[in-house]
Amino acid sequence: MTEDRLDATFASLADPTRRAILARLAQGEATVNELAEPFEMSLPAISRHLKVLERAGLISRGREAQWRPCRLEAGPLKDIANWVEHYRRFWDASFDRMADYLKELQTVKTKGDRDDRKN
Repeated sequence: MTEDRLDATFASLADPTRRAILARLAQGEATVNELAEPFEMSLPAISRHLKVLERAGLISRGREAQWRPCRLEAGPLKDIANWVEHYRRFWDASFDRMADYLKELQTVKTKGDRDDRKN
């Protein structure tokens, strides 16, 4: 995945309206009017959000007679998941090291408590 595509995907996901639109499309295809229903904004404003999502490759629009359904395109989301996976592995390793360190501290403390009781 190119940096530009990753940037476009993250930028499009930065807006809560666009995330809500994607969540709705995860349930199935929808028209612009159906996507606009839960929002208090004009159809042109919704169309602008859809254009941002479309440029990022997150949605596609079909043409079936007069119906132009929008559908989710999950490829860019998979690319983000792959990108985030690298950092998840980093955090998992960091947490594992912290758990080992805390276990070591607990062992030292327990040993110190036993030594104090002997004296």
